Amino acid sequence: MQVEVFNTKGEKTGRQVELPDDVFGVEPNDHVIYLAVKQYLAAGHQGTHKVKTRAEVKGASRKLHKQKGTGGARKGNIRNPLYKGGGTVFGPKPHAYDFKLNRKVKDLAKVSALSHKAKDNAIVVIEDVQWETPKTKQFADVLKSINVDGKKVLFVLPEYNDNLYLSLRNIPSVGSTLLTDINTYDIINADVLVFTENAAKIFADEAEETVVA
Repeated sequence: MQVEVFNTKGEKTGRQVELPDDVFGVEPNDHVIYLAVKQYLAAGHQGTHKVKTRAEVKGASRKLHKQKGTGGARKGNIRNPLYKGGGTVFGPKPHAYDFKLNRKVKDLAKVSALSHKAKDNAIVVIEDVQWETPKTKQFADVLKSINVDGKKVLFVLPEYNDNLYLSLRNIPSVGSTLLTDINTYDIINADVLVFTENAAKIFADEAEETVVA
């Protein structure tokens, strides 16, 4: 898959990047995408919810009255769940929501998500941006020049760039990720993926090495 490389003014540079069909041209598997996104979101749950049982709430442990002979219902102590201030029955307890997903399934999900973006022509490659100072307005102009302003954009970088990160972080619709950290949820959650030229080349080279191996 050949992708044109644009400069920061939205003009074609005449260069192209070859993105491997083994990653960007497969038949997407929507079910594994669902599983990967579900795992990602589940892992974000803290799972710290907790209520007190009758063994944990305040109150005397003495029996309120004798079992028989009162004409009323049987009662235990004041911590009974039926009373105000009593314990909660079958309430939530702290637990993890995360679940295991095989590496091959996660890899297939990521490849399927990238293939979806490729089919939708939602992948843009831009020349490497090197700024000496953060420039949010200039970065917004770059997005406008490549026709992705107003869309949810995921900017993919080969390595951390402080000035570029500071330039894009105040634009609500734009997020960034390192090439090594890209995941299925981020890909699906974005309308457009914008790779820097260097990031796209590294991605293509690593994907080719994986296939050859």
